[in-house]
Amino acid sequence: MKVKVFNRQGQLVGPVESPRVHKSDAEWRAQLTPEQFYIARGKGTEPAFCGTLLDNKRKGVYSCICCGLPLFYSSNKFNSGTGWPSFFQAIAEENVATSADRSHGMVRTEILCARCDCHLGHVFEDGPKPTGLRYCVNSESLTFTDENELTNLADPLAG
Repeated sequence: MKVKVFNRQGQLVGPVESPRVHKSDAEWRAQLTPEQFYIARGKGTEPAFCGTLLDNKRKGVYSCICCGLPLFYSSNKFNSGTGWPSFFQAIAEENVATSADRSHGMVRTEILCARCDCHLGHVFEDGPKPTGLRYCVNSESLTFTDENELTNLADPLAG
């Protein structure tokens, strides 16, 4: 699979070839908190207005809690009023996968980390310009890296 990653200079590069990340439930449980496992691996949802990253105003990058793949720039975050961190576009189309979600008696578009299938949330077509999209994401599915520390996201695949 091809994704975009950060290099040692803190720049987004690619797409580069990256292997998919596969782990057993036991391995994911050892890595994640129970709440993170429930949401990221079990397709759960955190309560509205409770996520630790909802009100985060710092500049930087939001990455997958499971495999570290960069997913969203803070500059694409907006206050949707829904109670979950919301973004109008992903950091790179390659990094976010979608799947039809027919649970709870409705049809939605689930968003997943393209590298490890971490459940992120859902995408809706009621977001702001320029995309008109709202990526509604669980804080428990994300980790945040400050813009001054983007070199910490350096991926060995970036060269």
